Amino acid sequence: MSKDQKSNSSTGPVKSMLDDLDTSNKNLQHIGVEYLNVHTEGTVHAKRMPGTFRTLKWWAASVWLFFFVGPYIQWDNRQAIWFDLEGRQFHIFGITVLPQDVWVLAMILLFYALLLAATTAIAGRMWCGYGCFQTVWMDVFTWIEEKVEGLPNKRVKLDKEPISFKKFRIKLPKWIAWGLIGFLTGFTFVAYFDPAIDLWARLFTFDWTSTESTIILSLAAATVFFAGFLREQTCIGFCPYARIQGAMIDTESVVPTYDYDRGEPRGRLKRAVEGDATSELGDCIDCNLCVAVCPTGVDIRKGQQFGCITCGLCIDACDSIMEKIKKPKGLIRYASLAEFAGKPFVPFYKRPRVITYTSIMAFALAAIIYGISTMSPIDVKVLHERAPLFVAMSDGSIQNKYVVKIVNKSDKQLDAEIKVRGPEGLVFIVDEVIHVEPGNVGTATLLVRIPKKILTKQNTTVKIDVQDIHNPAVKETYSSMFIGPRIR
Repeated sequence: MSKDQKSNSSTGPVKSMLDDLDTSNKNLQHIGVEYLNVHTEGTVHAKRMPGTFRTLKWWAASVWLFFFVGPYIQWDNRQAIWFDLEGRQFHIFGITVLPQDVWVLAMILLFYALLLAATTAIAGRMWCGYGCFQTVWMDVFTWIEEKVEGLPNKRVKLDKEPISFKKFRIKLPKWIAWGLIGFLTGFTFVAYFDPAIDLWARLFTFDWTSTESTIILSLAAATVFFAGFLREQTCIGFCPYARIQGAMIDTESVVPTYDYDRGEPRGRLKRAVEGDATSELGDCIDCNLCVAVCPTGVDIRKGQQFGCITCGLCIDACDSIMEKIKKPKGLIRYASLAEFAGKPFVPFYKRPRVITYTSIMAFALAAIIYGISTMSPIDVKVLHERAPLFVAMSDGSIQNKYVVKIVNKSDKQLDAEIKVRGPEGLVFIVDEVIHVEPGNVGTATLLVRIPKKILTKQNTTVKIDVQDIHNPAVKETYSSMFIGPRIR
């Protein structure tokens, strides 16, 4: 066999493989350029493709199903989650929070606010990429759009067509589906404040109030407008949290990052057979698929940008290409800028910012646990009469007057009995039973008398017990002062 024949025989399989790669690269290049054009012409029509982070996004989005299911969960013959503004009660399963305990809700909000801050410091805009209602609704809306109108390029062509009956007929099913989701979103939101079953019943009898109708229709329209039409511009131009997060991310935050040293200089695959010069190109073949799948149209190869929502879809896209061209995955990956700068990795639990956030979260969580564990079905406040502080009775006893306020935090009527404990000889006068409706405050006038000869000091502690006569376990004790004349 001649030298040339040996060379052709040895390089034949290599040439065949590179021919396939070159053809694949051309196809990828063509697809990337087409989708890049889609991104640069108005509305972003992102390409959908399977992958680890796409699956993770769907699982994270499925948590929002509880938002729609929540109003229909029943607990103790009522809606489990019900913010009863008229009755000034917040029912969350077995817990009823009244205005007096609203600080517990404030601690819950503080906890989640700091959780967002800590998550952002550790892994960037994870909330935006996986949990934000705008991102989730937009993802669902664009999924519906793809099922109705086709792939991105087809949708772009349809958008460019002049208004016609054909165009209207194609888009109508999408608008109907969007409108239905928008309506259910607005309806469900209001159902947390008005019982859902009753709200449905009043819908079919046209018995909604003007407030209910306005809120539901306004939220429905806003949902369709922001998630269906405005889309990524909501995140870029309207969302204040997107800007706040920019101040929370630092060089230690782990975010989707392009490995510049490995990927550059980018370019199309070149044929390389035995004896030819080795290509100096990086691993990036400039297919633009990472841009094509980005829901906000960001080119991650240009570095961190305001529009990046840390969803990781560009990683799925790049990894799929690396598999096809037989290159290691991770050209785009979750990494910190400090890692690429060669700095040692600092665990998140050693970073001052994260420690500060988690410390405040721990305080808020402790306060929540304390508030819930010590929350009583009743709350008692006792006000001492100030004018006069005491009255000397004809029988030689000293009388103090109090106003007892009893807050019923439960959803059942409270029949309260008041008793007073103190020095021997103490006598009290009060109504036998105080009836307090759910969520309301009952008031009673209490007179306490103690023989003057028993008083050894000007201020004497007395215990005022308030107990439900039907349920002795519902009990609250208030410590107050009995004021007498100055002891000489």
